[in-house]
Amino acid sequence: MDGQRARARAASKFGVDLRAGVSVEGQTAFTGYEASARRVAWWELLRGSERVDELGAGEEGQVVLDATPFYAESGGQVGDRGVLVAGGARFVVTDTQKLGKAHLHVGRLETGTLRVGDTVEALVDHSLRQATRLNHSATHLLHAALRTVLGAHVTQKGSLVAPDRLRFDFSHYSAVTPAELAEIERLVNAEIRANAAAETRLMKFDEAVAAGAMALFGEKYEDEVRVLSIGGFSTELCGGTHVARAGDIGLFKVVSEGGVAAGVRRIEAVTGEAAFDHVAETEHRLRDVAGLVRGSREDVEDKVRQLIERARRLEKEVAQLKDRLASGRGKDLADEAQSVGGLRVVATSLEGADAAALRNAVDQLKGKLGSAVIVLGSTGPDGKVTLIAGVTPDATAKVKAGELVNFVAQQVGGRGGGRPDLAQAGGTDPAQLPGALASVAGWVRNASAADPWSDRTTAGCRSAKFPVKSSGKLTIAVTERIVAKRDCPAAG
Repeated sequence: MDGQRARARAASKFGVDLRAGVSVEGQTAFTGYEASARRVAWWELLRGSERVDELGAGEEGQVVLDATPFYAESGGQVGDRGVLVAGGARFVVTDTQKLGKAHLHVGRLETGTLRVGDTVEALVDHSLRQATRLNHSATHLLHAALRTVLGAHVTQKGSLVAPDRLRFDFSHYSAVTPAELAEIERLVNAEIRANAAAETRLMKFDEAVAAGAMALFGEKYEDEVRVLSIGGFSTELCGGTHVARAGDIGLFKVVSEGGVAAGVRRIEAVTGEAAFDHVAETEHRLRDVAGLVRGSREDVEDKVRQLIERARRLEKEVAQLKDRLASGRGKDLADEAQSVGGLRVVATSLEGADAAALRNAVDQLKGKLGSAVIVLGSTGPDGKVTLIAGVTPDATAKVKAGELVNFVAQQVGGRGGGRPDLAQAGGTDPAQLPGALASVAGWVRNASAADPWSDRTTAGCRSAKFPVKSSGKLTIAVTERIVAKRDCPAAG
């Protein structure tokens, strides 16, 4: 199943499953380190998984060249986009992928006809390439800053380098604190302002690692590798495209930080113009918030804090008023209690009361009614039903609050439970609340009738399997309960 999903994703992204028996011999020479445009010759054309001699206008396919300035996705860096032009033919490249050692230019022919052997001009989208360069070089600076601030245990666990953002996954045992994140961002921007050259050297893999270059997670390296150094701050193995100097990045701004797996954190960030836009948007929102609270950028924090404190005070006052309302209504409800099986029963709704107010009202009714069973309900602004059931301690042998509230809750599309003397439930069907509350008295009546000790007769004692002697003396049996002699009349 996982293999099927993977193949489906590949087919959706590239227009062909590149692993479905398609192979390309030979190697595409990458010339994109020096230039983003080049005249090259066709090598092979693919339409789906089929090799073809030509592509017509409107057809999707993959173009293989003997050399290309288009970077194929690898090392976390996305594939280049752009166009291939030959006379009146224009092939729009939407992605560049590797197949073996060849580069596949994935896209669609907009106009004309392309044939194997044609000479074309390969033009990488320069603005996208440049934005990707900024993000890739910033990723290296970020990695070094993380190790400086958090410790040498930090290692790369994955990355994405795209034109619009960078994403970096790394090993760390806890969330990065705001102070740590600020220091990481400060360090990266300090290196950008220092404007050190980004220097690339070709070295043997073992020599590069011995010299201190970091090999990145999940990458496969050739015997000869490219080593990228940005000043003395960062040295890593990398075959991606990068800036000439750190200052080209312009600005680095962290957008988010969070966990993605046990022991793995993720930072997303933007650079260059995207970072400027992010800061500008943040400034715009700050001005809007300042306007809403009738303040300025300088005092907006104090204004918001004052509003939050005022809102909390008002919420507390509202809760107190609800308690008083429920308390006052509870006193009236005591006069409306029904007598059921020797118990006082109240089951009604208190509109506008929250769970806390309902609990307070139940407690007050317990104290006022004596032996009692109470169920109070309400419907909140969100249409959800809240139910609270209370049973006085002397009645819990007959009626359990948890069982009762669950019985009522099931009728309003919910469920609940709790202690024998106090329980809470919720529901989603407020239209059924009146009928559900009306059923409480009958449920209590049945529960009381099911208790043999509600029948203080000789027959009741026998039904409870406590022996009654004809001599009139009751033998005390200890099973689930201990019964005083006076609780059952003697048999005559």
